[in-house]
Amino acid sequence: MTKQERNGTVVEMTEGVTNEGFQEDEEQETGNLGRHEDGSVPPVVLSPNGEECAYTQIKPYAGMPKEVLLLYSNQARYRLPREILFWLLILSTLALVALTITVIAMSPRCLHWWQASAVYQIYPRSFKDSDNNGVGDLKGIREKLDHFEYLNIKAIWISPFYKSPMKDFGYDVEDFRDIDPLFGTMQDFDDLLSSMHEKGLKLIMDYIPNHTSDKHPWFQLSRNRTSGYEDFYIWTDCPGAIPPNNWVSIFGNSSWTFDEVRGQCYLHQFLKEQPDLNFRNPSVRKEMTDVIRFWLDKGVDGFRMDAVKHILEAKHLRDEPQVDPNQPPETVDSEFELYHDYTTSQLGLHDILRGWRVDMDEYSREPGRYRFMVTESYDYEEVDKTMMYYGTEHVRESDFPFNFYLIDLPNRLSGEGVFDLVNLWMTNMPKGKWPNWVVGNHDKPRISSSAGPEYTRVINMLLLTLPGTPTTYYGEEIGMQNVNVTEIQDPFGKFNPNATRDPQRSPMQWNGGEYAGFSENKTWLPIHPDYTTVNVEFQKSESGSVLQQYRALSLLRERELALHRGWMCFLRRDRNVFAFVRELDGLSRAFLVVLNFGGPAVTDLSDVPELPAELTVRVGTGGREGQRLPKSRIDTRPGEGLVLEYSSHRRLHPGHASSCFVSEKACYLAAMDILYKC
Repeated sequence: MTKQERNGTVVEMTEGVTNEGFQEDEEQETGNLGRHEDGSVPPVVLSPNGEECAYTQIKPYAGMPKEVLLLYSNQARYRLPREILFWLLILSTLALVALTITVIAMSPRCLHWWQASAVYQIYPRSFKDSDNNGVGDLKGIREKLDHFEYLNIKAIWISPFYKSPMKDFGYDVEDFRDIDPLFGTMQDFDDLLSSMHEKGLKLIMDYIPNHTSDKHPWFQLSRNRTSGYEDFYIWTDCPGAIPPNNWVSIFGNSSWTFDEVRGQCYLHQFLKEQPDLNFRNPSVRKEMTDVIRFWLDKGVDGFRMDAVKHILEAKHLRDEPQVDPNQPPETVDSEFELYHDYTTSQLGLHDILRGWRVDMDEYSREPGRYRFMVTESYDYEEVDKTMMYYGTEHVRESDFPFNFYLIDLPNRLSGEGVFDLVNLWMTNMPKGKWPNWVVGNHDKPRISSSAGPEYTRVINMLLLTLPGTPTTYYGEEIGMQNVNVTEIQDPFGKFNPNATRDPQRSPMQWNGGEYAGFSENKTWLPIHPDYTTVNVEFQKSESGSVLQQYRALSLLRERELALHRGWMCFLRRDRNVFAFVRELDGLSRAFLVVLNFGGPAVTDLSDVPELPAELTVRVGTGGREGQRLPKSRIDTRPGEGLVLEYSSHRRLHPGHASSCFVSEKACYLAAMDILYKC
């Protein structure tokens, strides 16, 4: 026996005897260390003065050694809570994973940027002049980007600014990879695009595939029969410079012009300075696809495909049928005197467009960088041809073709007439596709002039409350009208002065100063005399102005689920009023839109049980916000529009399926504030 003394404490250690035949059961030792046979914990024996004393540790303590820790960790009161917490954690994790998968699977697709915002068209010659030469430019557009933020618009389509001889103001392209000096430089473009993206704005370019300028290097090489370029354009023999058939240009007269250098005629469906490319030549298709990729590489967000129905022509070059078979053939000189069976919408056209969609999809893989594609094709009464640009259920094409049917609104100015134009598109549009609405552009008279300024507000309300994407031509947000032009600039107008497009292309009216804030020197076209009050600066400060109403509707459309992705149900139409409902399943708040395109009217909707007895004016063109109107007597004046809000859990569309439409069905779950597929 030995003794050690430390700090006044004596610890006795007795020599033991080693049992050579003993083998430890490690698991048993660990489990029963320091335990009596009955499982109780023995006292710890300390002998400070050589005398034994007993001390029992009642609960675990900080700093306990492993051996003591193991004594307590295996007790049921400590083991069971650990196991319960462990399995609760496993079950919670599995539940969260299942919930996440369910939410993702049940969530509807998020709207793309071109669905969430209106599209604003800029005609660059007329938007803002930064260098005071009288013509708008890219720097001028950059100076006015705050205007789009004010309007709550995020998608801007800019008409052509390619290098061009300007025979058709940019639609005759001399170089698809350069900027015309009139509008600036490539650096100006890069700066504009960068500034737009910094503000969350998207840029849509005009893409002009059908033709080039006759100054384009390709045409010069082709007319000289340079190897590889002989068939870049549509050439044919025409002895005596006599056109090979009766095809007529969009601008009038023959579509064929004799070229003395080549000794053949070439096709041009527009001006003679705009020869048609030969898209049956694979080299042409490759070159034009490379043009798309060039601008996508720069970061452009989408393209408006110009005049796509003209891209292909019949190879046989037969005469097209006359609308009036009795008309002397030699007098046929305008496009509306022929049926264009061989110069438009030819077999193979949609294959070309679908190929471009595939190319653009390659650039759309980056999150938030979807590349938008819209096609332009005036098909008039042949709406089925327009709908083909949507693609099919399995093969995508354009995101939507421009809907030009509302441009005819001034000729159908009544509740019934507007319903017919809206219904034409909605009933012919393929299921699940996205609609759009256009009332004006650089080729058509301004809607405030053609329909009358008293209808400007109600037409803007129509555009911004219908389902789908509205397109606004610059100046429509303030009610600009056509100007009188004495000196025609438009090439089409020089052929037919009665059809000049100059009046709708006058400079944007920014303020009441000289030259309307467009320039400080001069303007390429005259400014409308009403610019002192019909301008952005004045209307920003005028309560209830056309501009302020446009902005209010734009913000409302973005904020209200029922307006930007809900059902639309036609409710009433007569010679005066067109009314429809916007609603979303699961969302109690809905909207009744009442638009007057005729005379004074009182609309009685007491026979519609889904509507409550009273509704509240959310936005009105006549300053009636906040008024409560009975559904049995909704009075409107000519040109007045009302967006009436109401709350109800009864939906219209289940009982009116034939008059209700939705592009991408979704339901709202109020308990979780989410949308889900239903």
